[in-house]
Amino acid sequence: MTDDEHHEPAGRPGDHLPERVEPAEVVEPGEVVGDLGSVLGGFDIGSLLGAAQSMQAQFEAAQREAAETVLEGQSGGGVVRIAATGQLHFQTVHISPDAFDPEDPTMLEDLVLAALHDLIAQVNQLSSQADPMAGLDLDLGGLGGLFGGT
Repeated sequence: MTDDEHHEPAGRPGDHLPERVEPAEVVEPGEVVGDLGSVLGGFDIGSLLGAAQSMQAQFEAAQREAAETVLEGQSGGGVVRIAATGQLHFQTVHISPDAFDPEDPTMLEDLVLAALHDLIAQVNQLSSQADPMAGLDLDLGGLGGLFGGT
């Protein structure tokens, strides 16, 4: 037997295609197709996007404010003072002559370190107050666990 004997024609080319193919719908940029809110159980995606944009604007304003805010960490009752912005751009260091003890140089080192710790604590507090996400309680219940949460 040859290959020609066992090969039966499968029909005409294109027999397996549908008779008519509908053209795809053309959608203009910005045009809404369908109702995503109904797919998400009535969740308003536009409201979520608006809230996200508002939070972004608040965050940017907080960053600008932190960049302009000068904080001062101090130790030893003010004998060592270190000033910096909320973004830790250091401005000044002041060490009072009272902080010098030639017999105990580690005391001055400890005072400088304590002033830095005080300054960092203030910067962290400023950052947490300015964070728009701090204490935010998002109600995502309308998403039906879409994001894997409860």
